[in-house]
Amino acid sequence: MSYQKTEHYDASETNGLIDHYKEVIGLLGEDTQREGLLKTPERVAKAMQYMMQGYHMDAKAIFYSARFHEEVSEMIIVKDIELYSMCEHHMLPFFGKAHIAYIPNGVITGLSKIARVVDVYARRLQVQERLTTQILEAIKSSLNPLGVAVVIEAQHLCMMMRGVQKQNSLTTTSAFDGEFQKQPTRSEFLKLISNKLN
Repeated sequence: MSYQKTEHYDASETNGLIDHYKEVIGLLGEDTQREGLLKTPERVAKAMQYMMQGYHMDAKAIFYSARFHEEVSEMIIVKDIELYSMCEHHMLPFFGKAHIAYIPNGVITGLSKIARVVDVYARRLQVQERLTTQILEAIKSSLNPLGVAVVIEAQHLCMMMRGVQKQNSLTTTSAFDGEFQKQPTRSEFLKLISNKLN
């Protein structure tokens, strides 16, 4: 019995992307009929649809699918959330980790939903600065917490592969709202995401 991989993509979108990627490969000087490149336009078309699926996802819907009323008012942190995104300036990947906290105001959400919402915004053409604030705003508008904090640390291939070619640079962005704008709360959050608790 042969292996069959099943994936579902929009046919018209896939076909359009295939045509364009085939043209791009040709313009770069490659032979699009070379054996190793025959299926490359299709592979890239499907890969891009997967990496850009955030445009078809709704952060609020994800949070609203798992909202629970709990009288909890302590800081909740989900840290080291892996993220992979695509720089909108050069269409090269950037990748790293997100650290997210919120202080509930009578409503909590499933922990996995926070990681899913990171993907909603990461799987788009992005800049790290906007990604950070979009995640914060999604949590703020969906859960109405007493405070939200988001810190993202990422490496950008547009800095590593081209341009300045700095291999060890790390970009950190942060956004704070509500109680996290107060220094003691912010300091507690930053200390907790920096420490190894286990």
